[in-house]
Amino acid sequence: MKNAALLLISTSTKSEGFIHWLEHHLLACPFKKLTGLDCPGCGLQRSIIALLKGDVVASFKFYPPTLAIISLTIFMLLHLKFDFKNGALIIKAMYIFITAVIIINYIYKVYHQQLF
Repeated sequence: MKNAALLLISTSTKSEGFIHWLEHHLLACPFKKLTGLDCPGCGLQRSIIALLKGDVVASFKFYPPTLAIISLTIFMLLHLKFDFKNGALIIKAMYIFITAVIIINYIYKVYHQQLF
């Protein structure tokens, strides 16, 4: 049991460990399967894997809003627990910011023809 836990936690890039397993079991994007084009969320899984490996730059290149989405998720959980005074307003502002980043990222992909 202890060996299984160590294998799961292992972050080596060899043919073992949880990150290696994630890299080989990414979910397929239904939008991309149907149209052949990236959706506005394509790259999120690869970005999270890059973050798990500790590569923030690669994570940002794969999908720029990843860090903001993770920050929003953490803040929402903290707001649910501690009920911050202006928490709802901050969450709305973060949603607007993330939506803008997603739209700008997708327009950039369209403009630079990086959708395929």
